[in-house]
Amino acid sequence: MKASELRGKDQDALQKELNELLKAQFGLRMQVATQQLGNTSQLKKVRRDIARVKTVMNTKEAK
Repeated sequence: MKASELRGKDQDALQKELNELLKAQFGLRMQVATQQLGNTSQLKKVRRDIARVKTVMNTKEAK
């Protein structure tokens, strides 16, 4: 996911995207806890995507 794609979305779409990413992060954390996740780099990608969404949301609020 690129920040330029996120800038084109409105606040509601960004909030929906953030909720989906948080659910995905929770699922990945549960897989790590039960030792079912083989590719742990997915956690890093989801965490960075959450940060991107939050950054775009904050910049839109500031304007």
